[in-house]
Amino acid sequence: MSDEEHHFESKADAGASKTYPQQAGTIRKNGYIVIKNRPCKVVEVSTSKTGKHGHAKCHFVAIDIFTSKKLEDIVPSSHNCDVPHVNRTDYQLIDISEDGFVSLLTENGNTKDDLKLPTDDNLLTQIKEGFAEGKDLVVSVMSSMGEEQINALKDIGPKN
Repeated sequence: MSDEEHHFESKADAGASKTYPQQAGTIRKNGYIVIKNRPCKVVEVSTSKTGKHGHAKCHFVAIDIFTSKKLEDIVPSSHNCDVPHVNRTDYQLIDISEDGFVSLLTENGNTKDDLKLPTDDNLLTQIKEGFAEGKDLVVSVMSSMGEEQINALKDIGPKN
């Protein structure tokens, strides 16, 4: 046995991977998929039969979970696709600043101040009106692939 010490240089980050592989044929409607480096929710899947060269193909129609843009991809069903890790967390809204950032209360009592108001006009007006009326609002924050965005709102009653 060798008494030498081995030193390995790694430039990988310690965080978990942003995506995981999944066989294209097993991804279903309402699942998630990465198309053009964007996390998307699958709205339609169609599978073609095996052709002359032997691969059935899956045609995915999906909507970007942050920008709501429609994206499409065709992948052989036996190949792996990247599937994003998508997390949804609820936070209580504390404050809205003039520059469009929100102040949110986390479960452990800390504040989260790095999120902007959503770009969706309907959701934006609901949040602003509810906050102006002094309601207790809980926002759902969707996070995936290093991005976060407010995507839903719950009213838990008036402030006491």
